[in-house]
Amino acid sequence: MQIAAAGLTAFVRDIFVGEGCTPEEAERIGRYLVAANLTGHDSHGVIRVPRYVGWLREGEVVAGQAPEVVSDSPSFALIDAHYGFGQTAGPFATQLGIAKARQNGVAIVALRHAGHLGRIGEWAEQAAAAGLVSVHFVNVAGSLLVAPYGSVDRRFSTAPFAAGFPVAGAEPVILDFATSAVAEGKVLVASQGGKPLPEGVLIEPDGRLSRDPATLFGPIEGTPERDSRKGAGAIRAFGEHKGSGLALMCELLAGALTGSGTSGPGPKRFCNGMLSVYLTPEAFGSQDAVAAETRTYLDFFKGARAASPDGEVLLPGEPERRTRAQRLSEGVPLPDPVWATLIAAGRPHGLDGETYRG
Repeated sequence: MQIAAAGLTAFVRDIFVGEGCTPEEAERIGRYLVAANLTGHDSHGVIRVPRYVGWLREGEVVAGQAPEVVSDSPSFALIDAHYGFGQTAGPFATQLGIAKARQNGVAIVALRHAGHLGRIGEWAEQAAAAGLVSVHFVNVAGSLLVAPYGSVDRRFSTAPFAAGFPVAGAEPVILDFATSAVAEGKVLVASQGGKPLPEGVLIEPDGRLSRDPATLFGPIEGTPERDSRKGAGAIRAFGEHKGSGLALMCELLAGALTGSGTSGPGPKRFCNGMLSVYLTPEAFGSQDAVAAETRTYLDFFKGARAASPDGEVLLPGEPERRTRAQRLSEGVPLPDPVWATLIAAGRPHGLDGETYRG
């Protein structure tokens, strides 16, 4: 099925109002989750609603938490989200970083103990829209999903990385990826009838490569429940030793350095940590010179010959913008199992999902 973004956003908002969130926070949750779907990152979209509801009811995530700036200077801030929703903590941290960088040319913002921050590219896009370069390292405490290069044992979270670079007079370059071969959410999507996984992105305890979501979640037939703790295998790091090394740095920078906590060992409360760097191009000299060199190089990059007759060289962020335009026009596609989980989440609050389809 396909559903208009506005209706889907309203449905998710009303679910979280029913769960006890303020209308403002519920609206942010709906808006940012649907924004992920619009870019084609369905793994970070409304498929997350049942999990968010579960975390809220279990006390893993706390509604209505105001992010607290616990350490502050002209070009640095340490923020504690107190396990509040990432859709509240993320924009707060990003706007603070933008404001500090505009005043001082550069800013570093450390965010700890945040609920799931969603698609990290969202924060890079917001910085780029304000004319700033940004780099974001993220980890997930309490989430062991990924095996380091050369191992079958889980030692990492999916440890996302994102960066944004504004381009004068054009769309920004936005790089956004998990350091795992696939995001955990993409395994979740595949397990619920979405896009199948590529070959070999998962690994079994005996070292066999796999694409079966049951490697991560355990047996999934006949149940909508997905729990990565029930699977015996792991997700692989992308790029062999390179992705594994970058994931390690995400754990250290976003988890250990911020005080948010690393993925392991031992049981830990789920939360995101994020270390972000914000830069104003004018701090590096002539803004016109930066813009000219950027434009010249991007044209050179895009001018590379495609490897196939019908191929195209794309900049990071271009596929997301094209998908966003298409889905705003045609609606957000949802597999039936995902729509069923939304219907189930709305039912206790008397919400009829069909009324939101337009």
